[in-house]
Amino acid sequence: MKAAVFNGPKQPLEIKEVPTPKPGPGEILVKVAACGVCHTDLHYIDHSVPTFKPPPMILGHEASGTVAELGAGVTKWKVGDQVLLPAVLSCGICRQCRLGRENICDDMKMFGNHIDGAYAEYVLAPAKDALTVPPGVPLVEGSIIADAVSTPFHAVVNRAQVKPGDWVAVFGCGGVGINCVQVAAAVGASVIAIDALPEKLELAKKLGAQEVINPADAGGRIDKAVKKLIGDGVDVAFEAIGKPETIAAAFSTIRKGGMCVVIGYTHLPVELPASKIMFFEQGVIGSLGCRPVDYPRIIEMARIGKIKIKELVTARFPLERINDAFDLLRRGDPATLRSVIIP
Repeated sequence: MKAAVFNGPKQPLEIKEVPTPKPGPGEILVKVAACGVCHTDLHYIDHSVPTFKPPPMILGHEASGTVAELGAGVTKWKVGDQVLLPAVLSCGICRQCRLGRENICDDMKMFGNHIDGAYAEYVLAPAKDALTVPPGVPLVEGSIIADAVSTPFHAVVNRAQVKPGDWVAVFGCGGVGINCVQVAAAVGASVIAIDALPEKLELAKKLGAQEVINPADAGGRIDKAVKKLIGDGVDVAFEAIGKPETIAAAFSTIRKGGMCVVIGYTHLPVELPASKIMFFEQGVIGSLGCRPVDYPRIIEMARIGKIKIKELVTARFPLERINDAFDLLRRGDPATLRSVIIP
């Protein structure tokens, strides 16, 4: 099969022929319909963040496709079924899994990190983890549910427990942040979207944001701009960028008793005022991925149009042009939200 192989940091992905994997017991072979292009992959390629499986390997963790072959003992699926593959696989037996927190499984496996991913014509997956893509959910665009939609869903619904009537601030309206906007709006919150690109703020308004703020118009004091709009601050602020300064800015916008949820990844230290965390009973929590139990709910929200997905896929590339897709991601084109690779 043809695949885009990651040979190590600071190198373009190499398009080459590799052996097509064979499904073992309990596995399925999936013919990839699409795989989303994510900043996480860029961390491996550009920023030397190590993968658990050393290179050479195949990246890509936002995959949808059709079942091409069944391993021994697989009875749930048949060849031709349309499936979505969650970005992270859980063991189901560790303490975290038993507590219902499979997204932080002690033995988690991530496509394109621990095991070969889906920037290829085929990918192997445990049959138990695949999810049905029903009629009404487009297979190609539906691939982004695996991470770009499910990660914000978990942050909004499970970690922050956003309720109807809450005020929410979302810092960063890229592929993950824009879905924080629309999921929070879908559960009844009033959303303030914050981004430096006017084009992304316009899309945020279309996807449910009540208010938008461009930091350039706020004189560097987003907290003051937020409080001018609604008074004492938001109930929850989501940081979907991964920079110390924007995490601090997000924290500064929450009210007494409010919560700051960190979704964006950074390896750098962040300074926050411990006095406010204590005296105002403010919280800071992280959010990673999504639990398996939530995927059917998210897929159904996409099927009925409560969550938009077609509008979020703004570029499509064949596998041979995957490095062009990453160049587009690096440039931060304001017209691009999520690119997908179509092998």
